[in-house]
Amino acid sequence: MIYNLFPIILFMLFSFSTSKTNLSEPSDVKPVVYAKAVESSVEAKIELAYNNLHSDKFALPKLESFAEALKGYYSLKEKGLIKKDILTLIDFSLSSNTKRLWVIDLLTGDILFHSLVAHGRNTGNEFASNFSNSAESYKSSLGFYATGEIYNGKHGMSLKLDGLEKGVNDNARARGVVMHAADYVSNSFIKNNHRLGRSQGCPAVPVELSKDIISAIKNKSCFFIYHPSRASKFGTESIS
Repeated sequence: MIYNLFPIILFMLFSFSTSKTNLSEPSDVKPVVYAKAVESSVEAKIELAYNNLHSDKFALPKLESFAEALKGYYSLKEKGLIKKDILTLIDFSLSSNTKRLWVIDLLTGDILFHSLVAHGRNTGNEFASNFSNSAESYKSSLGFYATGEIYNGKHGMSLKLDGLEKGVNDNARARGVVMHAADYVSNSFIKNNHRLGRSQGCPAVPVELSKDIISAIKNKSCFFIYHPSRASKFGTESIS
């Protein structure tokens, strides 16, 4: 009798094993499929936002820097670290002799400002290449910031910045890294010196634009300094 039952028992065991295997496959496959779907969604969202940028008088930022900025913007907005729908993007992969700062209204796609901006004197000459989070380094710090409050300093109306990336730019406020006006950030300085002037690490902007830019981006907007040498820690997981 038991010999007659043995094939049935084997069949049942095999069926149960196969059933378990089949049931486990979706849990192995789903994360990969989900990750690809999220990545595809993020790329589509970035492309849509980039294509929505418009300006009659300003050039657009590069897609690479804008994409990195937008990923961080969404992550920070979700965490409540920024409040406004204004994005300031500085692309330090570009020559300091070119306009490499953009202020963008992400709700409308309007480019509000496109400007020259200085980097720190020890960060490089024409091109920015060396960065630091240390005091007295006279170097720029990369990454994401939340804009702070306006104050009047030795450069006049200035804007405090709070670095949001530990070990990368979180010493910004203690270092006195702020946005301010500087007369060495001008086309005339470039013409006379063959490069833009440099700061002590602050993202200094032209005198004639400083008050308007600072007023537009103050109080918890997203401020991002990009360079291809490093990727930001703010990824795509919070973009829905």
